[in-house]
Amino acid sequence: MTLVPASALALALAVSAGPALAQVACLSPAERRLAVAEGQAIPLAQAQRSLRGEHRGEVINARLCRAGNQLVYLLTVVARHGKVMRLRVDATNGQIVQVR
Repeated sequence: MTLVPASALALALAVSAGPALAQVACLSPAERRLAVAEGQAIPLAQAQRSLRGEHRGEVINARLCRAGNQLVYLLTVVARHGKVMRLRVDATNGQIVQVR
């Protein structure tokens, strides 16, 4: 049996994840404020209000990031029943793009 170095395995996983996960770069606090001030992104509170039904809960982590050429909020939410969800929300309109 051949052992694969951890770095090679990590690279293989990143490549197999596809472009949706490979090109995510989160903004600094100053960049976040500027993106919201210039209307490129809705405020975080507005994005949180867009969570409905089974996606509603306590947001325990929130980041504004660039995914390719799109701004998205990456939210970690704990639902009332205890389930932890990771949501990707379009930062221009509050639409949920992905739930994991």
